[in-house]
Amino acid sequence: QVQLVESGGGLVQAGGSLRLSCTVSGRTFSTSTMGWFRQTPGKEREFVAGISWNGGTTAYADSVKGRFTISRDNAKNTVYLQMNSLKPEDTAIYYCAARSASLTFMRKSEYGYWGQGTQVTVSS
Repeated sequence: QVQLVESGGGLVQAGGSLRLSCTVSGRTFSTSTMGWFRQTPGKEREFVAGISWNGGTTAYADSVKGRFTISRDNAKNTVYLQMNSLKPEDTAIYYCAARSASLTFMRKSEYGYWGQGTQVTVSS
């Protein structure tokens, strides 16, 4: 059974930083493309960042480019999202997701496995 477990969410002031982690079990992590998405009430889940199976290719939503960094450690079966210069509009539930090896990242329908989400709240 594939499991994705996120951690690292919380409450932070605007301008602050958080680092999210997502650990994967039950699936060959090193051949999985990974993504981070976020969702706020009443809105569609939106793409935030993605990383290829070997970490060689990354992609970001325009709204987070230059502030967020996605990375992975295949030895630890873990993907990270370093979030700096946080803004109140970054407040959301953040989900990690896994899919088969691919260089496309943005379509949530192509991810077959999802974590339970972690809340990030940025106060102004």
